[in-house]
Amino acid sequence: MPKGGGVPVPGETEPVQGCHHSVVFSDDRQWAEHLAAVVRGGLEKGEQVQYFADTTAPERVLRALTDAGIDAAGAVSRGQLSVSVAAQTYLAGSRFDPDAMIGLWFDVAEAARASGYPGLRVIGEMSWGARDVTGADRLLEYELRMHHEVFARLPLKAWCFYDRRLLTDAYVGMLAGAHLTHEGEPYAEPALRVAPLADRPGLALSGSAGYDTRDAVASAAAAVSGSTVQPMELDLAGLRHLDSASLAVLAEAAAVRPGGTRLRMRQAPPAVRRLLRLFPELDSMVEVVDR
Repeated sequence: MPKGGGVPVPGETEPVQGCHHSVVFSDDRQWAEHLAAVVRGGLEKGEQVQYFADTTAPERVLRALTDAGIDAAGAVSRGQLSVSVAAQTYLAGSRFDPDAMIGLWFDVAEAARASGYPGLRVIGEMSWGARDVTGADRLLEYELRMHHEVFARLPLKAWCFYDRRLLTDAYVGMLAGAHLTHEGEPYAEPALRVAPLADRPGLALSGSAGYDTRDAVASAAAAVSGSTVQPMELDLAGLRHLDSASLAVLAEAAAVRPGGTRLRMRQAPPAVRRLLRLFPELDSMVEVVDR
């Protein structure tokens, strides 16, 4: 994966709490308040700020910032602020590709650094992920991988905007739950929450993993197999149920990870341990640890 030239790499496994935020809102006032707070904070710190719109016209974004007392026009003219649309970023190719997007962030952060900015903050409208967009089913995988593959390695902060008027509660819960920091309205806890671990490479699974949550399990498996970070573990302390099909999907993902290291399952519930005893062929792919 590209390193982004001279982009600082502060510590590839350090905690990055506060770098990746979900923001949930249900009206224009809330949207404008969150928008202004994020942009104002970035401009005051001398960071470059980029807004990636989906359903919102870029002119409306700039107008809302101006109404909030922010010199948006001046920030744009000096290159500190930009507003673009998803078709130019997330969806610039024929499909949404998490690997390409992760690589792109290194290039974008390097461009900000080369322009003299100490950091970069971005805001992205995520409503496009619920539409019939090729590759949108990989959005949860992408959110899960960003924590350790991007935020732990770049001077980058991101706010993902979820508009309840355009998205189902289930969709908001699944995607917002993949962030370690949340702002705005509360969201419904998904049946299976998958989130990155804050302090080490891996994922935390909580709730129930079965047929009804197979899409979330598939995304977790894709994050396991696609991540370049070693080693990788799953924290199952909050998991109430994991069926054999879900366990097999996760184990198979571990088997194709580069490097051949086993996937660690930490604090696996008794039911998972029983399944592993029933399927000894999974033992070479999965290591259960208690601490």
